[in-house]
Amino acid sequence: MPSIEVGTRKVYYELHGPDDGPAYVLVNGLTQYSALWHPYRDALVTAGFAVATFDLLGQGQSDKPELFIDQSDQVALLDALVTTLGTRPVFLAGISFGGVIALRYAIEHGHRLAGLVPMSTFAELSPQLMLLGAALREGLIRGCVGFLQDLLLPMNVSSEWLAPRLNALDAVKRPGWRINDAYALQNLMESFLDFQPMTQHLSSIRLPTMVLNGEFDFLTPRGLHETMRANIPNSSLLLIPRAYHAFTLEKPALTAWLLTRFAQDVLAGTWPGGGSVWIAPEAAGGVMEPFPPGYDHLRSLPARIATPAPTPSAVKKSPAKKPPAAKHAAARSRAPARKPRA
Repeated sequence: MPSIEVGTRKVYYELHGPDDGPAYVLVNGLTQYSALWHPYRDALVTAGFAVATFDLLGQGQSDKPELFIDQSDQVALLDALVTTLGTRPVFLAGISFGGVIALRYAIEHGHRLAGLVPMSTFAELSPQLMLLGAALREGLIRGCVGFLQDLLLPMNVSSEWLAPRLNALDAVKRPGWRINDAYALQNLMESFLDFQPMTQHLSSIRLPTMVLNGEFDFLTPRGLHETMRANIPNSSLLLIPRAYHAFTLEKPALTAWLLTRFAQDVLAGTWPGGGSVWIAPEAAGGVMEPFPPGYDHLRSLPARIATPAPTPSAVKKSPAKKPPAAKHAAARSRAPARKPRA
């Protein structure tokens, strides 16, 4: 099992793709594990990127200290992993809690990165998110990893994703039961709740940054992402239609395409940045549209209602007959004018 050592701790990681050229490092959310990135690994490797995935301390196959996991420990292990990639351009993407770690890394070590992608994350712990995090931690303490998953799933994904899986959710959750530990996750959640705001430091992130936010993200709504867009100079906020907090799970093909396009734009020098706001396409390969002027991008996305194509019967339908009064009026208009009587 490949691993790197951070102090006395061992961290599991995988590296796939070419030995040279650009690389992506992908950072897990709080209850995730590295195998969930496999669709991204395959898509990004196909696009020519090396891809590093790993388990944070307290997750998956990495060491699981029962006490004292600090966010600074996670930043240190991330730095050790970036070091193994050498001098190639490195793009860093993290979701949710992983996005917090990615932001902290960019603040402290941004000079080592070519680009940053915070997804479904935050630089400020809002009162709503703080209370939700405390409730989830209490659920983990009183229940187990499975109970925490039961709480998180309906908050993280859409009914459309859940509906065909309702009879097989145990199979979806079982890898998380097996690979994650309740005590280690509890410590990870405590490091999440012991949060120090980053907003005042965001302006020090000078690298290209694509902030990704799902349209229907309940856990980290748009206002939290607006903080990053407004304070990171070379950032853009990209809104993903019909997406929830865990859009990386629901929309892997689209999200992998967005990551690929972002890195390609940065390497080509065509990244828009400048605090712009964009709407992502519904599927990979579509058109990214600038958010239209005159709308508040912190509220709903403007949506076009598709006009249905005319039915064959409507196309072949003959013109409507004129009513009798209209027919007589038309006939009179065509008749020659009468001469006035002497």
